[in-house]
Amino acid sequence: MHYYDERLGMHCAFGYGAIMHVRDILTADMYRPSTGYNWFRGWAINRVGPNSAGAQMVWNFYEQAIAATNNLIGAIDESKASDRQKEYLGVAYAFRAMHYLDMARMYEYLPNLDTKPYSHTGRDITHLTVPIITEKTTPSQVAQLTRATREEMRDFIQADLDKAATYLAHYQRTSKLLPDLACVYGLQARLSMWVEDYPKAAQLARKAIGQSGATPLTEAEMLDVENGFNSLEPSSWMWGAQPREDDRVVTTGLCNWTSWMSNEQTFGYASFVPLCITPSLVSNMIADDPREKLFKTGPGETVPHLSGIDWDQLPLYASLKFRPYKGCTDNSAIASQSAYPLMRVEEMYFIEAEAAAHQNPAQGKELLEKFMKQYRDPNYVCRVSDKDAVVEEIVFQKRVELWGEGQSFFDIKRLNYSVTRAYQGTNFFEQCRFNTNGRPAWMNIVIVQTEENNNAGVNGWNNPDPSDQYTPIQ
Repeated sequence: MHYYDERLGMHCAFGYGAIMHVRDILTADMYRPSTGYNWFRGWAINRVGPNSAGAQMVWNFYEQAIAATNNLIGAIDESKASDRQKEYLGVAYAFRAMHYLDMARMYEYLPNLDTKPYSHTGRDITHLTVPIITEKTTPSQVAQLTRATREEMRDFIQADLDKAATYLAHYQRTSKLLPDLACVYGLQARLSMWVEDYPKAAQLARKAIGQSGATPLTEAEMLDVENGFNSLEPSSWMWGAQPREDDRVVTTGLCNWTSWMSNEQTFGYASFVPLCITPSLVSNMIADDPREKLFKTGPGETVPHLSGIDWDQLPLYASLKFRPYKGCTDNSAIASQSAYPLMRVEEMYFIEAEAAAHQNPAQGKELLEKFMKQYRDPNYVCRVSDKDAVVEEIVFQKRVELWGEGQSFFDIKRLNYSVTRAYQGTNFFEQCRFNTNGRPAWMNIVIVQTEENNNAGVNGWNNPDPSDQYTPIQ
């Protein structure tokens, strides 16, 4: 999950957390106020074609992560496996399913107004995802694999999750670094949302909530400097990632989650290009929303642990959500060990509500209000009633809740929502001020050129490069 890609030499190539951040950069929910030192700039300005280092970075990560799970699965004979080995298999199947579900939703070509559903060779690529490589795939087969259809990928991921559920049925983990049965249900809920099987998604999200025993974060947990969004301890975290002190991403001092995502540390990239929430998201938050305290939303506001120049130098809308490990701001060897969430129980509540709303808007609205009143603001009222508006409100609250956690991309792409960055009061830098009508073409991630070169089954079947499809609005 955490590795610095030495081959690329990109300071943004620090593992799964970097991929999560890429997805958020492709929305309109997050920005960095300048381009200097910003290694994620290419994604922000829509310059990540098949020959780009950015396309290579994303592909490299998933290729290596899936290979690792395949190696583990292939090393164990399921027919002779001990109970402990079956638990290892369950964990591996869950990780492989998560990675393929990510890739499927990122690389699947969905219709948009700015590119046509054809490769540069004229082949129809609608709903094509990525090639499926398993522990049984030979090198010669890899070079011929075609992009799986949505249905093929759904069935493959479901089969992995079914095995994971079987092998993890009685698994008692000792750390949230590894998935358990509740996480498998959560992945199944995500899978069902992707293919728009909303009745099943609602059922699985509820199973994940019940199985996990997790409870949504309190305001105190959100704002905890030492054990908030930097530790695996919070009550709502179902699954998380955290590097060790000897991991290369930590020893680099710069190429890690904390460096890029925590504005409070003093040694990393966020010190130069702070991470900020967009004004449009803040302006639509409810008045007493405790989540607003995770951001600097007013010049007169202060927080107890930051004062003077440390507070003043943070720009308006700067994030305070992701903190350095143990609250340490100046020692990179400690601070860079921050944990970050892969799945929180709050996501399951929002999946349940949205899935219900697609079937019965009144029920979805009721579930949203119940969650918000109990956990976020007792005075919250959802003031819309028709299906599309209720779904949009649920997704908005989910975007606020999971800001920076790499999940909003999937909802925006699935629901064909527009991305709006150019408006009165925007803080996006000029080169990335794009407004789209419906899902952006750039959300159909382009497969790296090296994969086309090395795989005859993919050659000529790539997504169209969206790089020249949009002009910044001044």
